[in-house]
Amino acid sequence: MKNCYSKPFGYLTLAVLSASIGQAQAEALKVAALNIDKVEVAAKRISDTKPVKGYQAKRSSTATKTDTPLIDVPQSVSVVTQEQMGDQSVQSMSDAVRYVPGVTSSQGEGNRDALNFRGSGVTTGDFYLDGIRDDVQTYRDFYNTDRIEVLKGPNGMIFGRGAAGGAINRVSKEAGWDPVREIKLTYGAYNQKRTSIDIGNAINDVAAFRLNAVYEESDSYRSGVNLKRYGVNPTFTITPSYNTKITIGAEYFKDQHIGDRGIPSIGSGLNNRPYRLQDYQTFYGNAALSPNETETKALNAMVEHAFNDNLSIRNRTRYASYDKFYQNVYANSQVTNDIFSVAAYRDTTDRQNLINQTDLIYKVTTGVLEHQLLVGMEIGTQKTRNSRSTAEGGENIDNGFSALNPTYTQQINLNKTSRNQTSDIDIFAVYLQDQIKISDQWQAIVGIRHDQFKTHYVDISNKKTMDISDSLLSPRAGLIFKPVEKLSIYGSYSLSYVPRAGDQLIGLTSATSSLQPEKFINKELGAKYDITPNLSLTAAVYNLERKNVAITDPTPGSSLNIVVDGQETKGAELGIAGKMSGRWSIFGGYSYQDGELTKSMKIGSSTYLAGTSLGQTPNYTFSLWNRYDFNESWGAALGVVSRSQMYALTPTATPGNALSTILPGYARLDAAIFWKPTSKIQMQLNVENLMDKDYVASAHNNYNITPGAPLTARATLTYNF
Repeated sequence: MKNCYSKPFGYLTLAVLSASIGQAQAEALKVAALNIDKVEVAAKRISDTKPVKGYQAKRSSTATKTDTPLIDVPQSVSVVTQEQMGDQSVQSMSDAVRYVPGVTSSQGEGNRDALNFRGSGVTTGDFYLDGIRDDVQTYRDFYNTDRIEVLKGPNGMIFGRGAAGGAINRVSKEAGWDPVREIKLTYGAYNQKRTSIDIGNAINDVAAFRLNAVYEESDSYRSGVNLKRYGVNPTFTITPSYNTKITIGAEYFKDQHIGDRGIPSIGSGLNNRPYRLQDYQTFYGNAALSPNETETKALNAMVEHAFNDNLSIRNRTRYASYDKFYQNVYANSQVTNDIFSVAAYRDTTDRQNLINQTDLIYKVTTGVLEHQLLVGMEIGTQKTRNSRSTAEGGENIDNGFSALNPTYTQQINLNKTSRNQTSDIDIFAVYLQDQIKISDQWQAIVGIRHDQFKTHYVDISNKKTMDISDSLLSPRAGLIFKPVEKLSIYGSYSLSYVPRAGDQLIGLTSATSSLQPEKFINKELGAKYDITPNLSLTAAVYNLERKNVAITDPTPGSSLNIVVDGQETKGAELGIAGKMSGRWSIFGGYSYQDGELTKSMKIGSSTYLAGTSLGQTPNYTFSLWNRYDFNESWGAALGVVSRSQMYALTPTATPGNALSTILPGYARLDAAIFWKPTSKIQMQLNVENLMDKDYVASAHNNYNITPGAPLTARATLTYNF
């Protein structure tokens, strides 16, 4: 594919002109032609169809691996844009999804991002970066993120294993030819200090660079809790020809913080509740003895080539090395008569991921049908080494500690190796997808993926080796009806599997190694409506079934498990994003979930009854963020987040053996003020929990509950130069 201005043809024309109109006029035309050539090259290189504008996303490749308008994607997708993250002063993954319907945050034991999609269970492995797995248990920063795409509902056809209830894909900032010069400085409550820089420019006509870096230190509203993190991410974009693009990048990121597992619970039977929620500062255990550290080193590369307007190929490669260490001294029981149990352990994980994806995209017309075919292959290897150390008597080190003076100061010797294991995972997958335009009103998408997932697992402590091979077939189908151009109504079916190695690849035991992979089936009906060119409304109803579920007896110390087919979530979601007017931007939604066990079962000494509500699955969530710009200099924002009560874990019908803590519902207000005194400077003040409410933000289990932060403020200065 050539430039629209062809040099050989242009110079021949100039030669003819020079003979007829004179040398001076011909030279002038030659200069003008060369300038047009440069303008055309630049215009073609920098796309004028940006996928996002303000809070609204128009296009995405998360759900299809092709650049597709969101209105033509038969699945619920929410996009958190860079502008929205900036306005909300997003600090974490839980902050990023706070206003996304159908997704709730979990505690992650105070050492990792953890989310719950549609009641399918808390996941720490369904995170992706530019469509490739980024699945280590850690906290992610968004200093180098352009946007976050949240896919709800399983889609094994695109992602392979996992993505059982949904997936989070971060889209990286990419080097381009538009100059970028930005420094951000943030100072907030609890001595938060953060600075980030984003610099990018053209090197020449065929190459551009971009550098993102961040440094942050902060204390916390929780006593003894703090963090320190820093990262750097250089990227380069090279266009050796008009129809070829190469992007390469590297990242070094280090996160150090105190692992905070919150507060314990108190109560009896099914009426457990958080213990002393108003005393949100108190650390139960020992904060100083709960350090966490993760070091990430990664290399990324992508090559795209368009053979013509109908045929293109894309290859992505990611190598990532993750080195993680954490230690906990924490509450491991409910409080009874002001007494609770203290537990401690030390855990290390080293992981190396090497994953390569190749996608061939071909557009072809057969009769009246227009096809966009995707043929792809993924190969990869993931090597994990994990070990855990405890005291000689196990993780519980004191079963009678006073909750009235809950800082554990006794000597701790974590010198017994309770777990030492490795897993080598080999991945080979092929997939085929067809996006079909049947007519102006009807579209369809059908696809299938086959994964060969081989696990070589070694239990070094017990001298056991297991080799398991899973062959996973994941279909996907969707039908779209567009009665008018800006409205689509769709129905879809999708499926995903989670092998017994789990989302962290180290979950195998002798008891689970022979069990079939977990299976997630999603049926969904929905509608997407572009009310105006700048405002989108989405709606969906769904049924998500979870089969081959291995449920573990929640009684402390138990390792019994059973596989059942009786878990289901029925729900509905509404979402809105974009501009209500030229000055008013909006993002938010409503989610209703009815998650329950559909079969009764007994696991060890615990009994589960059909109809029991699923843990960490609130019946409803509501969120709405509004920004209004009064003029070119001043703006303000107001947000509300509300959630109904939910169980920390799926409760049993045997209160004496296993308890379930109720996490109370809450509503909180957030606000912000924006001031732009010049074209290069913007200042903003974000205030969270404006009414200073006491509430529960998240939980890991019945005994580890994170209280929400009180009224908190931070100021940010953005300077563009």
